[in-house]
Amino acid sequence: MSKSGYTCVRYIFCWLNVILWITGCGILGVGLWLRIAYEGYATLLPEYALLGADSLAIAVGTIAFILAFCGCCGSWFQSRWMLITYFSLVVFIFVAEFIMGSLAFVFREKLGHILQQELQYGLQHHYNITASGPYSLVTIWDQLQSEVHCCGVKNYEDWYGIDAWVDERWVPESCCLPAAYLNQTETQPCGHTQNSEDWYPKGCFEQIQMWFIQRLHIVGVVGLVVAFVQLFGLISSMLLFCTVKHKRSSYTYQSYEPNA
Repeated sequence: MSKSGYTCVRYIFCWLNVILWITGCGILGVGLWLRIAYEGYATLLPEYALLGADSLAIAVGTIAFILAFCGCCGSWFQSRWMLITYFSLVVFIFVAEFIMGSLAFVFREKLGHILQQELQYGLQHHYNITASGPYSLVTIWDQLQSEVHCCGVKNYEDWYGIDAWVDERWVPESCCLPAAYLNQTETQPCGHTQNSEDWYPKGCFEQIQMWFIQRLHIVGVVGLVVAFVQLFGLISSMLLFCTVKHKRSSYTYQSYEPNA
């Protein structure tokens, strides 16, 4: 590789990892904020709390931070072990993304069924009417059902006999249709009438699933951009590694340092 080509690749690679480092810090900060401010959302899927948005953001931010550190230091100080560490991490991430994407596509129907079951389990055993606060499970379900106009996971029957009201066929007031909510009384809330005509007929899972399906093109675009950046990182790190290796093994090779 020529001196100008090496310098160009080196600086582009370094600045790309600076951007990655800043992005990683931002994602890590968002993950910590979600963990502190919206910890109640983890109870929606109690068995898979580690797969929540906060945990994933913290993991992705940490990996991006380490990756960018190795890339920047490896290119700037021409460290072979940092460059090979960067290359190995990118290969590992690329393979993991490919495997996870393939498994998610092959088992997409089963994953949807598991997600539905876990939402029902969290609703059945972790919904507590005595809980209060803006991030409690009660508030989260109320906001979800009011905004999406749904009731329960599959339908309103998911609320029947939950641990919060055993042997009762009740639903939260957020399941009530607007007309039924306005006509309720203090002695008989609309969620306790046991009249399904007063409640939203559709479950929330179908609405949430449709929301994600309608935004799959965003996931595809982001995936292509990430794949391009990873490919550039792989090629650049290997070129820099091979050039540094050749410089250190050759006595006649001209140094690429600016003051050489």
